[in-house]
Amino acid sequence: MLELHNFKAAAVQTAPVFLDTDATVDKVLRLIEEAASNGARLVAFPEVFVAGYPYWSWVGNPVQGSPWFERLVRSAIEVPGPEIRKIAAAARRNKINVVVGVNERSKHSVGTLYNTLVTISDEGRILGRHRKLVPTWAEKLIWAPGDGSALRVHNTSIGPLGSLACGENTNTLARFALLSQGEMVHVASYISLPVAPPDYDMADAIKVRAAAHSFEGKIFTIVSCSTISEEIISALELDFPEARQLLVRKNSAFSGFIGPDGRMIGEPLIDDEGIVYADIDLSRCIQPRQMHDITGHYNRFDVFDLRVNRKPLQAARFEDFAAEDDLNCDAMAQLEQEIQA
Repeated sequence: MLELHNFKAAAVQTAPVFLDTDATVDKVLRLIEEAASNGARLVAFPEVFVAGYPYWSWVGNPVQGSPWFERLVRSAIEVPGPEIRKIAAAARRNKINVVVGVNERSKHSVGTLYNTLVTISDEGRILGRHRKLVPTWAEKLIWAPGDGSALRVHNTSIGPLGSLACGENTNTLARFALLSQGEMVHVASYISLPVAPPDYDMADAIKVRAAAHSFEGKIFTIVSCSTISEEIISALELDFPEARQLLVRKNSAFSGFIGPDGRMIGEPLIDDEGIVYADIDLSRCIQPRQMHDITGHYNRFDVFDLRVNRKPLQAARFEDFAAEDDLNCDAMAQLEQEIQA
């Protein structure tokens, strides 16, 4: 008999403690506990929440931003690492699934960062590390492109769960790759971006993207977006006098929930900080698919053929790479054992 889950989900809309990794991780732990205490079994955090977004790439030139890039590198984390270990332990302790965005530092190159989403189960297991496939616009000054190795849907206690970061939620092929794996719950993590073109409404754009994915796939989308705190603006305007003027525009942050009919569930958070909740009933994904099931009967796979390269990108390949990979697997297994202990 088919069993689909009912659960409460939480979407966080707040600012990190800017470029302060330890303080931001502590904030993540508090918000995990708060969401779980209110009955949530899944909590979604914003894009690169640990520990901040590189707004300097939008308000200054690359030379001006270079010292800030160094600060970001120093605040970035490795995955797995002690910061993720703390978050995973909190997920297990509070019996809640977690999706959190981080600035990930490459283990092999001190100058290479990734915009990464980490998915953690309510048992404290690291299920996935998805690196944003293509950094958007000015972000190309900061992050390296990810690969398809973690473009995956994870089986969790609340159902098949996938995620994408910010602009890649406009990538139709990336979204279809997740839907084709049976995704029913999608986390879309964002940052507040008031420095977009003047006629661009970021909050509305986020809603449109989320609604498109939910309606096309007949799934639930959970949107978590960061905000820009006074702390962030004050820090940046010391080096970039126009930062305040460029970063205070309203309608720049949107967090909320979209159902499989493409409509909002409850009221979203627009610009304000807080946690928004919604009750999710995955059985609502069934009837709409009788009309449109784009990963099943409502498609022509004899006409369309999507191929996804899941090979991890490597700077070099060595003949003993398999042995090195075994060591990496052992390290991940050891981390999970420590979390369980």
